[in-house]
Amino acid sequence: MPRYRIIVDLSALRLYVLEANKVVKGYPIAAGAILTRTPTGQFYVVNKAPNPGGPFGAYWLGLSKPHYGIHGTNNESSIGKRVSHGCIRMHNADVKELAKLIPVGTSVTIRR
Repeated sequence: MPRYRIIVDLSALRLYVLEANKVVKGYPIAAGAILTRTPTGQFYVVNKAPNPGGPFGAYWLGLSKPHYGIHGTNNESSIGKRVSHGCIRMHNADVKELAKLIPVGTSVTIRR
């Protein structure tokens, strides 16, 4: 059984890491804008890449939905807003911490 799982709560703009159904970490996020909503459903982390370049900040965690991921940002003031093209943005320090904690294969539930 996997040690961790992630729940993204779009209504609260928060990402939670759970271990044995108990929240062990919570982070503020940015999510998709009205026209480019973040998809909801059940996904998993398929890859991890440090320093992906471009607007993706310090780390990229790719999701099983192609072209979507959890990543850092080069615009930290966007955190707490609905401004992305559908991805989950995090502060760079937070996404680096998350990347160290969770392995590829971690379950990600995104809900409204």
